[in-house]
Amino acid sequence: MSVIIIDKVTKYFDNTEVIKEFSAVINDKEFVSLLGPSGCGKTTILRMIAGFEKPSSGEIQIDNKIVSSAKSFIPPEKRGIGMVFQSYAVWPHMTGFENVAYPLKIAKMPKAEIKAKVEKVLENVHLGPYAKRIPSQLSGGQQQRVALGRALVNEPKLLLLDEPLSNLDAKLRESMRFEIKEIQKYSGITVVYVTHDQAEAMAMSDRIIMLDRGIIQQVAPPTEIYKQPVNQFVADFVGKVNFLKGVAANGKITLAGIGQTIPYDGSKKGNVIVAVRPENIILSPHFSSGIPEGIIHSMFYLGDINDCRIEINGEILRVITESGSFEKFKEGQKISAVIKEFLVYEDKQEI
Repeated sequence: MSVIIIDKVTKYFDNTEVIKEFSAVINDKEFVSLLGPSGCGKTTILRMIAGFEKPSSGEIQIDNKIVSSAKSFIPPEKRGIGMVFQSYAVWPHMTGFENVAYPLKIAKMPKAEIKAKVEKVLENVHLGPYAKRIPSQLSGGQQQRVALGRALVNEPKLLLLDEPLSNLDAKLRESMRFEIKEIQKYSGITVVYVTHDQAEAMAMSDRIIMLDRGIIQQVAPPTEIYKQPVNQFVADFVGKVNFLKGVAANGKITLAGIGQTIPYDGSKKGNVIVAVRPENIILSPHFSSGIPEGIIHSMFYLGDINDCRIEINGEILRVITESGSFEKFKEGQKISAVIKEFLVYEDKQEI
């Protein structure tokens, strides 16, 4: 069992506060991602959980044991964690087997036990046939699996991963996402994963902790983060979105730029920002009363989707449709655009 409790943790570097009263509970066997832009503090939080940084204030517990507080501090090697860094950090002169075995060798474990544990881990990370190769004979993905195997071989209660896939090419990153998730399910350990890549966080996480400038913006499962972002920052960072100014009154929102009125039964009144995902706009060559006419400004065929830019009354909207529409529509064609789903945020600025 590995539960992490982080209670009102702050972190200063010199006089700059980079983490502001961060509190979270990460449950046993849960996969939680710290997601946010560069410089938001996610790696600092991970390093404080690991013990590489000391909090300026607040407390961190792992399995009901205080590992960081004003009065006590347990060093990284005594926290029962495994960690994988952005750089693979594998020993270039050691084989895959020797790299994975290194923590056990340092612990002076019997050779037979080391062999059995390492062989099992190598199979789990799909490196059995490559055990005798040195890192220069391995691909980037294989080297990352060596680092992952080394972190898992001691059977840690907690696995911390800091941007482990950022140095891999796009296709390999995608396959490694699923491999890491499968390994986590198989081993049943708790994982805290740092990334700036929203696709990684969405694909792998049970919950996402969304950060901006050291402050938690939202903590929720991926579906909720995407469908019900609590503010414009989250909506903009996770997925694609159009923001439109409007005025909410009398059961409707009048969109300022595109001249369309949409029904609205929410609580917000006055100036609002309407957030619309590109896939929630339906294009049609047919027209009807109340639906504004637009023009297809540009289209980008991406294989599985058609990524369009639509101009309505001088306003450019991004619209994503199924790939077959690329052959049905033409640039410059007049179309109608119907907003199917949207979110509403307060707009404190005058329109």
